[in-house]
Amino acid sequence: MQNLRTLATATAFMLYFRQEVIQWRSRTPVYPFDWGRTAADYARYRDIYPPEFYRAILDRGVGLAGQQVLDIGTGTGVLPRHLYKHGAHWLGVDPSPQQIAEARRLSTGMNIDYRVCAAEAVDAPDGSFNAITACQCYWYLDPPRTARQFAQFLPTGGKVLLLVMNWLPFEDSIANASEQLVLRYNPSWSGAGEQEQPIVPNPAYNTDFTCTCQRTWRLQVPFTRESWHGRMRACRGVGASLTPGDLQSWEQEHRALLERIAPPQFTVTHYAALTELTKK
Repeated sequence: MQNLRTLATATAFMLYFRQEVIQWRSRTPVYPFDWGRTAADYARYRDIYPPEFYRAILDRGVGLAGQQVLDIGTGTGVLPRHLYKHGAHWLGVDPSPQQIAEARRLSTGMNIDYRVCAAEAVDAPDGSFNAITACQCYWYLDPPRTARQFAQFLPTGGKVLLLVMNWLPFEDSIANASEQLVLRYNPSWSGAGEQEQPIVPNPAYNTDFTCTCQRTWRLQVPFTRESWHGRMRACRGVGASLTPGDLQSWEQEHRALLERIAPPQFTVTHYAALTELTKK
């Protein structure tokens, strides 16, 4: 009987606690984010994909010599710049003028085209591209619109690659500690708590595309305290959304945190995911 009363009390407390968390989150201001605010940090600290990430793209036959490739949400042009040497011609698009400005600066000497526009606003003739990539951005897309649009841009057999690489906070103590600090400053940040999972394409793509590859894999990504601090500052929950005052306070706390818990050089456990859609 005592055990039943204890269980009932614990259950009631958990329900109360869950409701308090829900109410607390509802009272928490939702910070709008603007990738333009963090473009400089993005250029400096988010160019971190290891060679095997690019090899996975090439192994799917994307980015090869003679191809025309559209990179959606290109940011600072990370994919086009690193795959440029393989001979494809790239068009990178992004809605942030600041991100595109950094992409152009970093692509000096490369024949890469960039445009400031959203994915849904790309203006190109039918059949303009052999492949389309969308890295770290597919969740921002409007699937019914982009599914029709991508189908028009590609020939039969043309490919769309949806890609992501995220840290794993439940398997890496440094990532977890940094993430918890971000949540203290920005509880509405939705980028926390990532777990390894495949990219499941929206059903809107089923009409014109077939899923021909779906995989995930683990990566150990090297950092220093400074580069990890910059990587975290460049994320949507920090540099792209916090007020200047909160950002300054977060920076001070995060630097002190890394001094306590991280060696000068370390790796952070990430996973990568790739889903390939092939035009029917």
